[in-house]
Amino acid sequence: MDTRAILNATDHRLTPLPSGPWVMTQIWHELLFAHWPIAPEVMRPLIPSVLPLDTFDGQCWVGIVPFHMSNVHPRGFPSVPGLSQFPELNVRTYVMLQDRPGVYFFSLDAGNAIAVALARGIFHLPYFTARMSSNRIEDTIYYRSRRIHRNAPSADYIASYRPIEPVVYAKSGTIEHWLTERYYLYTVVGRDHVYRGDIQHRLWPLQIAELEIMQDTMACSHGIHLPDTAPLLHYSRLQEVLIWPLRRVL
Repeated sequence: MDTRAILNATDHRLTPLPSGPWVMTQIWHELLFAHWPIAPEVMRPLIPSVLPLDTFDGQCWVGIVPFHMSNVHPRGFPSVPGLSQFPELNVRTYVMLQDRPGVYFFSLDAGNAIAVALARGIFHLPYFTARMSSNRIEDTIYYRSRRIHRNAPSADYIASYRPIEPVVYAKSGTIEHWLTERYYLYTVVGRDHVYRGDIQHRLWPLQIAELEIMQDTMACSHGIHLPDTAPLLHYSRLQEVLIWPLRRVL
């Protein structure tokens, strides 16, 4: 990973890089963005009231994002076999705070119990342990996840997906850009203590994708009922990411 090149690739960002040093690297592989529109009045009770909703053309959006990760380790430390590579599956929506558009996670399921424990403790994010696999056969990703975290709502995901169009880079102002080009995550600790995490990566290389779902209870495990409409689907083969520590912003 060429961290200097990642740091220098900032023309696509809407806001400057954060101050201070980054603390962690990750590489995201074979990622699918699957997005559905949700009315703001439906979404509002599901998100902490301290976080303003972000909308596109009057709609909130929910994303279900399966992928797998490698090179997950703190700055200055090597990758550790068995800890630095694992699948992850996010359920997310979008918020805006202090003119910085970001991601709010309902859940982050991961196939590594140690990584889950560390992420819950350090980043205050709703990580859950799951039994997961991500396998590629030719151009298709076969993905399975079953949440096994103690005292957590059950959630299952069985699907296959693949890219079907050439790589494009989303233009500012498009729904594709609005959904994917976000460099902040927000989490709320207690009733109203808001923390923001900053990330940096190159512009997303996106491909239109197709998806076959055999089972998906990820959203409904959080009280989210997805509309009976076809999702927006975008695939990305690889993204190298730098991560900064959480900072309290409210």
